[in-house]
Amino acid sequence: MVPKELLFTLPSRLLKLIEQALDAGIELEQLLNAEGLTYDDLRYNRSIEPIALQGEGYKRLDDFWKPFHGTPVVSFFSGAGGLDLGFEAAGFEHLAVIEHNEIFCNTLRENRKWNVIGPPYKDGDVSQRIQLSRELEEKGVKKLFNGVFIGGPPCQPFSIAANQRFSKNGEKFKRTGFAHKKNGNLLFDYVWFIEKYLPEAFIIENVPGLIDIDRGEQLFKVYKHLENKGYKIHDPLKLNAAHYSVPQQRERLFIVGHRGTKDFIPPKKADSVIGCMQALLDIRKDCPNHITRKHKASSLIRYVKLDIGKRDHLGRVDRLNPGMPSKTVIAGGSSGGGRSHLHPFIPRTLSVRECARLQTFPDNYIFTGSSARQFTQVGNAVPPVLAAQIATALYKSYFEA
Repeated sequence: MVPKELLFTLPSRLLKLIEQALDAGIELEQLLNAEGLTYDDLRYNRSIEPIALQGEGYKRLDDFWKPFHGTPVVSFFSGAGGLDLGFEAAGFEHLAVIEHNEIFCNTLRENRKWNVIGPPYKDGDVSQRIQLSRELEEKGVKKLFNGVFIGGPPCQPFSIAANQRFSKNGEKFKRTGFAHKKNGNLLFDYVWFIEKYLPEAFIIENVPGLIDIDRGEQLFKVYKHLENKGYKIHDPLKLNAAHYSVPQQRERLFIVGHRGTKDFIPPKKADSVIGCMQALLDIRKDCPNHITRKHKASSLIRYVKLDIGKRDHLGRVDRLNPGMPSKTVIAGGSSGGGRSHLHPFIPRTLSVRECARLQTFPDNYIFTGSSARQFTQVGNAVPPVLAAQIATALYKSYFEA
């Protein structure tokens, strides 16, 4: 809880500008500009200065960088590259990066010189097994592959969060799981590649709901398939990113396997959690993907009244608590098609860059496409800082001499 003596009240001048815009039907931006102000000068009725809060400092991906060892990795369902950035930081070398969405491929190519298998040049569809096999073999992937396969098959069929915009009593709320005509079966396509090339180790990443969908029957089949191929599989790891130096509450599932008898030793939890404030304080205005939304006065008049950690139920957005990890970053948009959380100090939703900070993407990592699709890429990703710790643990467990 924030001590009451640290709270201050929104200056009446700013509140009057919001009310004036609402009453006169004038754009708030026009009134702010006339006063020499911007949206970021606005504050909540009950706010707090960041300097008054102390806590664990923000951890950047560079803080988890390890010497390059060159263990090869092939990435499936790469998205915007969150898992891949973690493996890069842990010293692995990307042999191939596979992604079916062209916008996501553009982001990968914009930031790295990895061998991206995906549109517009290649398909990148993991369900096209034979075609993709040819692509991989051209990149040097052979049976008894001496590296790692990593991949997170699309998680929406197994996710409750993906359905929270629907009524819990409605049919659309129900998770479709493996019954999903396309995405529900991509996990088995990925397993097919593991069985074909037998990498020394693999990671299956997903939402925790993968464990209990269909009462675990389908996942049990995956385990039996891989164990019959000689893999020793660690118990499923349900990790909350907030326990691993990520300023965000985000639960992910990691299934780790090794072609042999070695045990996987998971990464250790951090000593403390990091408040989301630490990630949002020093972002430059000219930082890529840092375009903030200009809300209507009708929204702001509600937002400014929110206390720390409370929700605006009409807009379905939450004001973040600056001293705590943020709520899960979701795959929303800045204008239609989704939403992000409200900044802890400024009554507006977060920018793509601010969400990327909560996800621990580097500031120089650029997301391509429309604003809505940038949010999608960030919201779907594994936090690179968490991924780096998983990758380092995997290397130490299976590859380090």
